Amino acid sequence: MSRRTHLARGRGLLALGAAVALLGGPATAASPVPASPVPHAARAWMDASLSVEQRVDALLAVMTLDEKIGQITQIESDSIDPAGAATYLVGSILAGGSGNPPGKNDAQNWYAMVDGYQQAALGTRLGIPIMYGVDMVHGASHLKGTTIFPHNIGLGATRDPELVRGICRATAEESSMAGVRWTFGPVVAVPQDVRWGRTYEGYSEDTDLVTELGAACVDGLQDDDLTVPTSVVATAKHVLGDGGTAFGTSTQRIMDRDYLLDQGVTDLDDATIRELFLPPYVAAIGQGARAVMVSYSSTRDGGRITGDPRWVTDVLKEELGFTGIVVSDWGAVDQIHPDDHDASVVAAMNAGIDMVMVPYDAVRFQAALRGAIERGEVSEARLDDAVRRILGVKFETGLFEHPMPPADRWADVGSAANRALARTAVSRSAVLLKAAPGALPIADDATVLLAGAAANDIGTPSGGWTLTWQGQKGDVTTGTTLRAAMIDALGDRVTYHAAGGFPEGTHADVGIVVVAEPPYAEGVGDSATLELPAAQLAPIEKLRPLVDTLVVVVISGRPVLLDPILATADAVVAAWLPGTENAGIADVLLGVEPFTGTTPYTWPRTAEDAPRFGKAACEGAVFPFGYGLDASGALLGPAAC
Repeated sequence: MSRRTHLARGRGLLALGAAVALLGGPATAASPVPASPVPHAARAWMDASLSVEQRVDALLAVMTLDEKIGQITQIESDSIDPAGAATYLVGSILAGGSGNPPGKNDAQNWYAMVDGYQQAALGTRLGIPIMYGVDMVHGASHLKGTTIFPHNIGLGATRDPELVRGICRATAEESSMAGVRWTFGPVVAVPQDVRWGRTYEGYSEDTDLVTELGAACVDGLQDDDLTVPTSVVATAKHVLGDGGTAFGTSTQRIMDRDYLLDQGVTDLDDATIRELFLPPYVAAIGQGARAVMVSYSSTRDGGRITGDPRWVTDVLKEELGFTGIVVSDWGAVDQIHPDDHDASVVAAMNAGIDMVMVPYDAVRFQAALRGAIERGEVSEARLDDAVRRILGVKFETGLFEHPMPPADRWADVGSAANRALARTAVSRSAVLLKAAPGALPIADDATVLLAGAAANDIGTPSGGWTLTWQGQKGDVTTGTTLRAAMIDALGDRVTYHAAGGFPEGTHADVGIVVVAEPPYAEGVGDSATLELPAAQLAPIEKLRPLVDTLVVVVISGRPVLLDPILATADAVVAAWLPGTENAGIADVLLGVEPFTGTTPYTWPRTAEDAPRFGKAACEGAVFPFGYGLDASGALLGPAAC
């Protein structure tokens, strides 16, 4: 998903307010709300003994045009309140990247917010429940106090589908505690250029590894039975070519940043796109994924994929037989024809989009679709197909019988078991890139100097898509910092200074410097240089003369340039974006757990070496895909380049 800022949401509120008082105001004469509810006894679709297809047929047969259009409409919660959502018969609400409930961001308040929309929907003429969608990725990541697991790049380093399945199961459980039954994940992109700001959302550059881990996550999210209230609908995203866009092809500018790759052009022929990027969707659909999100990106031959029926209908729906919901990304429909909203809606619907993430102005979108149908530009058959898919997933998920998951499970958010699972994932995802003889593990009686702001931070190791869209530094949620974990293990033998400003004459057995990229998401994180901020490297120079052994831990959402780190440090650890349970890093440094992780991406020598299309394993690389060491320095995979 994309741009989710307070400024953008403010524009949405203004648009809705100017239209027809969606925000709780009275319905106007143009309101699509039908006059009288259908009595419960007459709702044949509520007969759970019927098949899903029969229930959909029964409901679709009594729906008005406006009710059908409403089901296709997905709008963000900050742009509409429950009364407005009921007035406009909205089929789905989503939370933007920073779209948390007003007031306290906890599970109980989340549940109340979702339930407010759900009860309003149930009070409409047909009582069709909403689906509430959120980017609950690497844990129920909008929710303060939840367990934040490593981002997908770290899970790719584990190469462990059972671990991924367990993490996605825990994510579903904690999401459902907040009332959320639909997550916009997993990302099953196959990033080919680590300069992309979404690299960390992808498991790997390797199609086979992404295919295996993506399917495992779908299995964990949806469980064996979607009607189980602790399951969530999984969304494989983003079809197709996500991660393959060419540097410099993006035209987006957001938050005063020019995007470089994100939302750009996948400048490859269709056969290569299919070979690199399609297999994870085949596996995700085979595993039962009930939603797929379409990419912002374009292809060389077809323009914006959101408006390209070749991929959305011909491949996804017909060739792969996908019967679930195809949802557009945040405002992506408007990018098809930027100066013509009506034409964009027509193109998206005819391409095969089923649910449109509007996300602000339901009035404008619904009017455009209604007009297109009345003019015959979008057929009623295409509309019915979209509504049928949406209703089918709602029935499959058991929303008509149980519109909300059980309440009062809020105390289980961030459980000890889930935090232990996250700690294990952190240790298994860490990749040892360099190890001088005897550098690791750190001895139990060693004295340690610890430096780097990220060593005493939860927000930075958690990265983007954590509580807010772009993420943020600091003590943002519950967790264990590396500093706390090291002190817990070694006590007062650990001395910390963020900048490495230790007194003259200080000496210790071991120095640990944590260097980090700042949190970012999407195109805001696109990088031309892959360089760490210079201030992050300064403590390395300060600690080197003060210690016998220097260990550098790299917190990043992708491989970054390691000059001069590799030349200076005795050991270098890629910890990726580990989340809240940084004790897992301490575990591998201290030898409590072994180093088993290997690189999920080729580590480029320079930024210009980042694109991997068709390159040999070590061409322009420092470390190949699959490289890693154990604590003794023995290879776990291919040798360094």
